[in-house]
Amino acid sequence: MGAYLLRRLALLVPTLFGIILINFVVVQFAPGGPVEQMLAELRGQGGSVVGRVSGEGQGEFTQRQGGMGGEGGPANNYRGARGLDPAVVAEIERTFGFDKPAHERFWIMLKGYLSFDFGESLFQGRRVIDLLLEKLPVSVSLGLWSTLIIYLVSIPLGIRKAVRDGSRFDAWTSGVVLVGYAVPGFLFAILLVVLFAGGSFLQVFPLRGLSSSGSADWPFWRQAADYLWHMALPTLALVIGGFAGLTMLTKNSFLEEIGKQYVLTARAKGADENRVLYGHVFRNAMLLIVAGFPAAFVGILFTGALLVEIVFSLDGLGLLGFEAAIRRDYPIMFGTLYLFTLLGLVMQIVGDVTYTLIDPRIDFEARR
Repeated sequence: MGAYLLRRLALLVPTLFGIILINFVVVQFAPGGPVEQMLAELRGQGGSVVGRVSGEGQGEFTQRQGGMGGEGGPANNYRGARGLDPAVVAEIERTFGFDKPAHERFWIMLKGYLSFDFGESLFQGRRVIDLLLEKLPVSVSLGLWSTLIIYLVSIPLGIRKAVRDGSRFDAWTSGVVLVGYAVPGFLFAILLVVLFAGGSFLQVFPLRGLSSSGSADWPFWRQAADYLWHMALPTLALVIGGFAGLTMLTKNSFLEEIGKQYVLTARAKGADENRVLYGHVFRNAMLLIVAGFPAAFVGILFTGALLVEIVFSLDGLGLLGFEAAIRRDYPIMFGTLYLFTLLGLVMQIVGDVTYTLIDPRIDFEARR
């Protein structure tokens, strides 16, 4: 197992390099980068701009009115008549780091990523790593609670459906599962906001954030209750949208194991049904499900929670990445991508280790 883990860890480097390189190349050809956005904003304001740089790579720009007709003249109403000084354009490019060739920017980025130095945000004026560490607890909290509740709901429900396969209970719960599978989590989030967060009906739960104003001065038990109150709707939206697949996977895994010969043998020896299910079937059927927990957590944390964070205005990685993509804030986009990719690859290795812990018969070293 040790040699296998070393090989997997060694593969992290070229995998990360390839993913970052592909995304970097794609972004270079995508229109509407930060320079273009700044130039469009300045042209839309109808003025020429003098740029000056303060701090590390952060630009402050002051507008200076001008035009053919003079201040207040008729030509000032025609924004397209004003051009931008090439020196101003060059200053903007230097401010955002686009005065260097693409390969040089990519090399500087790679060297920084080795030490988790993702640079500074182009628009927020803060180090990207500080922003990621600040937003990470919100996303981890939402993803962890959602994943745990999904497992606590889906596994017992899937086992129950497998035991009572074909019954009325199996039929109506399959309808509920089908709805949960078909409707994405963010639509449930919007529905919950409309019903319970003051949208059109009840104002039972808060709509924004994870804490109430002034909660820092409250006692611990009250802060915990306030946190759970804020987490209720976002977590429920992710649970409703995510439990369906795991429920059906659990049911099908148990049905497959129940039909095997060792189960018939155990029953023929007089073992009661609970011992057959939880003493023999459970360990084999749950191998894929339990070992998939790390990957499921990463999936909920970095995909399903993104739109839910936006709906409930939760200041996490999903909302940060969304705003960075809208504004073409490349340091945050690449830093978030790097973090997501690294955690995803590490969690895949953790999943492989979990396989061997659950079933020692699995030997990755023996695979050719």
